[in-house]
Amino acid sequence: MSNFAPAASTVVDSILFRDAFGTAQMRSLFSDRALVQRYIDVEVALARAEARVGVIPENAAAVIARESRIERIDFDHMRQETDIVGYPILPLVHQLVEMCGDAGRYLHWGATTQDIMDTAVALQVRDALDVIEADVRELREILADLALRHRDTPMAGRTHLQQALPVTFGYKVAIWLAMFDRHQQRIAELRPRIAVVEFAGAAGTLASLGAKGFAVQAALADELGLGVPATTWHVARDGLAEAVNLLALITGSLGKIALDIMIMASTEFAEVYEPFVKGRGASSTMPQKRNPISSELMLAAAKAVRQHAGLMADAMIQDFERATGPWHAEWIAIPESFILTAGALHQAKFALGGLIVDAAQMKRNLGLSRGLIVAEAVMMGMAPFIGRQQAHDVVYDACRTVNEKGGSLADALAALPIVTEHFDRPAIEHLTDPENYLGLAPQMVDRAVALSRQVAA
Repeated sequence: MSNFAPAASTVVDSILFRDAFGTAQMRSLFSDRALVQRYIDVEVALARAEARVGVIPENAAAVIARESRIERIDFDHMRQETDIVGYPILPLVHQLVEMCGDAGRYLHWGATTQDIMDTAVALQVRDALDVIEADVRELREILADLALRHRDTPMAGRTHLQQALPVTFGYKVAIWLAMFDRHQQRIAELRPRIAVVEFAGAAGTLASLGAKGFAVQAALADELGLGVPATTWHVARDGLAEAVNLLALITGSLGKIALDIMIMASTEFAEVYEPFVKGRGASSTMPQKRNPISSELMLAAAKAVRQHAGLMADAMIQDFERATGPWHAEWIAIPESFILTAGALHQAKFALGGLIVDAAQMKRNLGLSRGLIVAEAVMMGMAPFIGRQQAHDVVYDACRTVNEKGGSLADALAALPIVTEHFDRPAIEHLTDPENYLGLAPQMVDRAVALSRQVAA
């Protein structure tokens, strides 16, 4: 019997579920070790910045940079002290000061806890957005290829879950592609609003550094490769809230794709399938099952990140110059949202990169209505000869005949003298063939892919 002791209690860290709901790369960016390293990075950068503008001695900054090493951190002691203090920075500073000896007196000079934590999170989010952007870019390439391959693959377009008009599968995929083109643009637009330093002191006024406050802030931003904000953002959390709400948009789009795939993969539709991997999606009791696992995980992630987006919006409501609690909610929402989004994008790349499309079944489903799906096309085709309203009434009656007595729309129309007076049987068959009423769906694919390549450039 194994003596393994589980060390995680959420899906993002679970040994069983973590690779279903996240990725190792994103977990690493938001791990405890990575976060503490970012705290140290900010403290070291602050010392260097202050030495650059003459606030602390240069040799002190050099010692701080040399001696502040994560390998020397006692994490158990830091955890215990954090539990008492309520924040991790003072416990970290205690250990760094001891590491740095006499130079330690200049560590954390003029800073407050939230300065260090917020700047560290800004660095994490900046790096995490790089990962998300790369995944989105890769997914867009998959979608563009899929759209072009099925540019002319006819299928039933559905509204209210009912067959509406013919479309092509490529047209459907092009709609998915356009969503992620917009997400790519949103990521680029978000960067300058979120990748900014937070250094302003106890109440955000830089009072402890006197006239050199702005110079230190700018030097710190330069050291870390971050922007300089107009004002302190201790209680102005719109940037981080925007980041998580962008993740909600991305996973929301993935959820829409997932729902489409799940319905189209159902036995009654049987139009698409996720890639076959032996055992994936298997049932413990029904050997025939092939469940759409990646789509299910994408949909679950969309629902979870949406909740975190709401939490981040709620956390924007902060009191005065330092919040009394909403800030802490971000510690929950930000890491989980990025990990879940990365996991959902990973599942999407797998599912869509190897999606099995049954074009023949799509065509069969398109014929299920026996021509009724193109009733609009027949009406518009007849309108120039007998008028639009009369054409509507004639086609309406023909559709009722098909519904009540069977047969096809072509058969019902061919039995009506008002129709045969203007159309012979081949013309009626042409009018009622769904593949002849795709509108500009194929051309929309071309346009969407062309515009997507402009976004990529």
